[in-house]
Amino acid sequence: MTCAGGTESAPRCPPATVTRERRTTLLTDDGVPIEARYEPSPTPGAEPSGTLALVLGHGFTGSLERPALRRVASAFRQRTAVITFSFRGHGRSGGRSTVGDREVLDLAAAVAWARRLGHRRVATVGFSMGGSVVIRQAALYGTGHDENEEIRPMQDVHHRGRTGRSQRRTAPAPGSGPDAVSGPASGTAPGDAPGAAPRPALDAASGPASNTASDTAPGGPPPGPAPDAAPGRAPDAAPDAVIAVSAPARWYYRGTAPMRRVHWAVTRPTGRLVSRYGLRTRIDPRGWGVDPLPPVAAAPLIAPTPLLIVHGDRDPYFPLDHPRMLASAADPSSTELWIEPGFGHAETAASPALLTRIADWAAAHT
Repeated sequence: MTCAGGTESAPRCPPATVTRERRTTLLTDDGVPIEARYEPSPTPGAEPSGTLALVLGHGFTGSLERPALRRVASAFRQRTAVITFSFRGHGRSGGRSTVGDREVLDLAAAVAWARRLGHRRVATVGFSMGGSVVIRQAALYGTGHDENEEIRPMQDVHHRGRTGRSQRRTAPAPGSGPDAVSGPASGTAPGDAPGAAPRPALDAASGPASNTASDTAPGGPPPGPAPDAAPGRAPDAAPDAVIAVSAPARWYYRGTAPMRRVHWAVTRPTGRLVSRYGLRTRIDPRGWGVDPLPPVAAAPLIAPTPLLIVHGDRDPYFPLDHPRMLASAADPSSTELWIEPGFGHAETAASPALLTRIADWAAAHT
């Protein structure tokens, strides 16, 4: 496959510079096709090499074409280049959602695409489930990864295609079983077992998706074992800055009514049917054999890459202990925490003023 065609595979595509809007299908390291869209900097004549690219990760049940993500992209697009894409199992992307586990491979493909387009400065911005993904992806692909002894064993243990994993196996969440889907989603999770992995949290802004992959075709082959999400495979997939908005700190959180509904949608067969046909989100019915590395364990591994954690004091999904746990775990010399008064949850609730501040922070820290 080549970049001249429709599908782009990170190892095979030569560097390029693009100054116009572009749509493509990326191919992840585990072979899942991911729909993606690039919108260049609004500055006339600006070359990608001199401009920042923001790569956006949506929440559970979101997609590239959802109004909430398009609104966010439009706000960022006023200031810099933007890449949006649909995580696996969402929109027109292939595969099935693992609720934050293998989604790090989707984000890595998008970051690598930004590099191939010529951008030397790339920041990732994730909302809810996407927030958990940007934290985990930065830990797994970041510049300090090779020297990090804590994460190396998770990379080397190569079973069930998990992308970084906790050092212990956890019991299934209440109400889950062999048919339960486990995986972090828009940054959510069942139960409140500290150190467990998040299950998808329905994004308040996300309604039924338009422009989704056909339900008659499951969106590509079911996800099989994925290659290790290691920077050695895609050194150009490391971000220069990370922004996590409305992200969960730990897996299996069920402390709020919205999160209990999310867990029902992910772990129950009826819930997955509703997710597929009502929310246009295709969920992998296989549970996590081993919990993926939770965001709170990934946060300290991101340094020296700058990390911004943004959370609202009116978030109906994750209370304030989540962002505070993330900030406490992360390196204080490279981490900022913004608790936003009156802000709700993720891309749906983010105001234009907040989005402007986030874009300015990214520009200042890359």
